[in-house]
Amino acid sequence: MVEDDERDGGAKSTRTEVNIAPVADIVKNYRRIASRMIAESLNIPKAVVLRILKEDSGKRKLCARFVPHPLTPEQREDRVTSFQDIIAMADEDKIFFNKITTGDETWCFACDPETKRQSSQWVGDTSPRPKKLKFQRSRIKTILIIFFDSQRVLHREFVPEGKTVNAEFYKGVMDRLLKHIQRVRPTVFCSRDFFLLHDNAPAHKGASVCQFLTPKNVTTLHHPSYSPDLSPPDCFLFPKLKMKLKGFYFADVAEFQGAVSDELKKVKKGKFSAAFQKLYDGAKACTYANGAYFELKNTCVFLICLRFLKNQS
Repeated sequence: MVEDDERDGGAKSTRTEVNIAPVADIVKNYRRIASRMIAESLNIPKAVVLRILKEDSGKRKLCARFVPHPLTPEQREDRVTSFQDIIAMADEDKIFFNKITTGDETWCFACDPETKRQSSQWVGDTSPRPKKLKFQRSRIKTILIIFFDSQRVLHREFVPEGKTVNAEFYKGVMDRLLKHIQRVRPTVFCSRDFFLLHDNAPAHKGASVCQFLTPKNVTTLHHPSYSPDLSPPDCFLFPKLKMKLKGFYFADVAEFQGAVSDELKKVKKGKFSAAFQKLYDGAKACTYANGAYFELKNTCVFLICLRFLKNQS
């Protein structure tokens, strides 16, 4: 009979409680530390460190996210108060968002390079890696001013070259917007059963603009400072429009403006309504975050948790 001699056996795993705790302490004190450095300091394999971080500690490494502005406590409180009002009005009136006309202005470039993801392409094992030139946006540019509701684009115009969007110019935009609303939605215009939502840019809140809107009984919703994360034009229409035009080259402003107008016509009706639903969801997430900026992609997760807690109570 043949038997093996007694031996210690194979190598023991280093993923033990003795190593899990030190890894957690290191990450707690140095959140930017690399897994390789943790492995070297504790003399354990890097693969084990990664398993401890992901499976035992539930960690993942994320890049920092850019935010529009360092919000002060007063600005955060203003965001909460403003969007609590919007939530209350929406809960009281089920068609509240159908009554909102929102808009803003943005720079559009005749030559805007495509994103890195847009330029990716499938290649074979022996194919060379695609190359992309890094260059700045074109000097040919124009300012687009656009207003829309939950159904359609109500008014759009391009700022003439050499003009500045100041209070006096914006007052003219308001006049043209109201005339367009009167033409396409006469009943709503006569009853003044609509709300105007735009940010608090200097041109928007100028004295001449307020003096123009007040006698016409136009109700303006307050939009807090530094809140593009809760602005339908900034979160929905402008990114959608600009993404479609990235990587194209236009010879002059007229050709570029025509392309912008064509892309706006392709936006489906349901997308406008969805943008206002996101405003409602984002307002709830903002109040839950005490006015801080939040990840829009996590809004749905937050709302599901919120509804679950309400049902439990």
